[in-house]
Amino acid sequence: MDSEPHFLPTASAAPAGAAAAENRSTDRPAHTPRGARNGDLPSRPGALPPAPGRLSHARKHAWLPLLLLAALLLISWQVAVDGPLLELDELTRSTVHTVRRALGSTLLNHLGAGLSDLGGPVPAMPVLLLAGAVAAWREHRAGRARWWYPVPVAVLAGVLVPLLIVPSKTWFARPGPFGFPLSPEQLGWYPSGHTATSAIAYGTAALLLGRTLGRTARERLYGLTALVCLGVGAGLVWSDYHWLLDVLASWCLAGVLLWGLRLLLTRLTRR
Repeated sequence: MDSEPHFLPTASAAPAGAAAAENRSTDRPAHTPRGARNGDLPSRPGALPPAPGRLSHARKHAWLPLLLLAALLLISWQVAVDGPLLELDELTRSTVHTVRRALGSTLLNHLGAGLSDLGGPVPAMPVLLLAGAVAAWREHRAGRARWWYPVPVAVLAGVLVPLLIVPSKTWFARPGPFGFPLSPEQLGWYPSGHTATSAIAYGTAALLLGRTLGRTARERLYGLTALVCLGVGAGLVWSDYHWLLDVLASWCLAGVLLWGLRLLLTRLTRR
């Protein structure tokens, strides 16, 4: 008989790979034990399960910009060929005129014009640049490494508005709700410049500031921004400054751009 004592292996002495293999849903051994893997940073592609990763998160919500882009292309095609969808503009304008005559409210007319003015380069662009500066200051106070990024992002958003809207207005050359022909130096009405300016400028400002706020404050800021942008579009249609499809197309365009900017901000702040 062997005189040396024999010690039974304990649970703590089991190799890490074997413990990981026991957690599998089948009895087959893992080709690469989980204990031998070197996971990437959390919430990034290559991380150990169950972290989904930023890439899967972006894919999960990719339907939204695709839907907005499809709607933008559909509306633009109908405007270019003078398609049947434009009857929606005529119906909306007729309904607005009926309601406006029935109410006879000077206050509502002034409110519509005032809301429309919020979509002009002033005050939208100064608000955007100020929001970028305030967001950068708050990021700097929080000790962020890339505290400066809100300023160039705000400038980029402001530059994109005329680069996208002015050529589109020139190419489509759509007359306004009153039907007057365009003069040689006049831009068309499609898409709505005021709608795009307000949605992109205020939307970008909200995204930049929202990343420096708590969840409750951020959600309130996003809600207020959405109400302002909706008010601008409603004011333009109410005041006969734009067709309804002009406004809807600009909202679609702004939604696609804001989705892209949100992805850009996520990459800038997590790298």
